[in-house]
Amino acid sequence: MIMLKRTIAVVTTAGLFALAGVTGAQAAESTTPVVKKVALTPEQKAAFEAAKAAHKAAHVARQSAVASAKPAIASARATFQAARSGATTPEAKKAARDAFKAAVATARAGIPAKPVKPVRP
Repeated sequence: MIMLKRTIAVVTTAGLFALAGVTGAQAAESTTPVVKKVALTPEQKAAFEAAKAAHKAAHVARQSAVASAKPAIASARATFQAARSGATTPEAKKAARDAFKAAVATARAGIPAKPVKPVRP
């Protein structure tokens, strides 16, 4: 009985490997259309370079805004935790949480949206 189970397992495994090999071979044979890169005109190249520079500047501005917002959020979190631990009523805890949420929303309001990468024409 054990030999029968082993034989079935070996045959099944061999069949799966053969099927995977055939599928892999078919995937390798399929041809993908080749996209030829066309040289950009000087105007297109200048516009693309300007868009890349603008994106880089926007990215740096966003990163600096995030970095400057982090200490404000950390300070608000510390204040919230101190107020929450000192609060005795549920209303006081809710007020501390609302103040924390407002401080975080104010800090996040100064962070610009993520810049969109320029697309090569």
